[in-house]
Amino acid sequence: MNGREKEQYLREYEVLKKKGKPFFPYAVLKDSAMALIVVGVIVFMSIWLGAELGPKADPTTTTYVPRPEWYFFFLFELLRVIKPPELVPIATIGIPTIAMVLLFLLPFYDRNPERNPLKRPIASIAGIMTIVAMAFLTFLGANAGSPTDIEIEVAPEFEPGKLVAAQSGCLACHQFGENGNNGPGPKLTEIGARLNPAAIARSLIVGPGMMPSYAAMQEEEPEKFRDLVAFLSSLNGEEQATEGEGAAGEAVESAGGDPAVTVPGDGGTEAAGGGSESGSSP
Repeated sequence: MNGREKEQYLREYEVLKKKGKPFFPYAVLKDSAMALIVVGVIVFMSIWLGAELGPKADPTTTTYVPRPEWYFFFLFELLRVIKPPELVPIATIGIPTIAMVLLFLLPFYDRNPERNPLKRPIASIAGIMTIVAMAFLTFLGANAGSPTDIEIEVAPEFEPGKLVAAQSGCLACHQFGENGNNGPGPKLTEIGARLNPAAIARSLIVGPGMMPSYAAMQEEEPEKFRDLVAFLSSLNGEEQATEGEGAAGEAVESAGGDPAVTVPGDGGTEAAGGGSESGSSP
């Protein structure tokens, strides 16, 4: 904008300003009236429709799937994209804060006085990209899978065991790759390289330390127990699991009688239940 255009703009602005009305009380009255209408509608809907209540909270359940409210889906999706724990602050604080600061500073680095969106490309693109990005991340977050899923790639024969691990509450205390919690239990991404199938089965049955016992699953649902042991035994830190379901199944069948199991690489045996102290039990 040159000096002549700026002078003409200021003259037109002065004329329009004299024809307008003061901010107080006209604009304040309109905003207050609209705010009262919105609050009244919310109060009416809460009284007429009632508040939706879910089931009573059960701190002992392992099947509850936590999901955020819809207006946090975009942050939820950012956390799914940025998985390493050390980068979580970037997803929760860094990226949203930087975006808000850039939008807040928009009037300072875009000094164009035009009101036509087509003549203000910086402001228009910034606003449109913000809306599109949040809408896209919200859509992905709304259609995302369960946070309790295990995303480790395994051979097809180990998929049933991976599903059992995801549904049995293992992610509450253990970490599988980038999924789950880093503690209080050890990471299980490479548990198959540290313990043989018999040792894993015995640890599941005994439940060392604060870990719950899976003895009931072994008795009531032996197939699911075998699938779980086979899946854990296949975890060696590699992308694709190796064949080994038959060996794992045989180890599960024979794990119930011997209280001591061999741990590969340790040159000896380890009593069942001792893994909780060394951090090598599932």
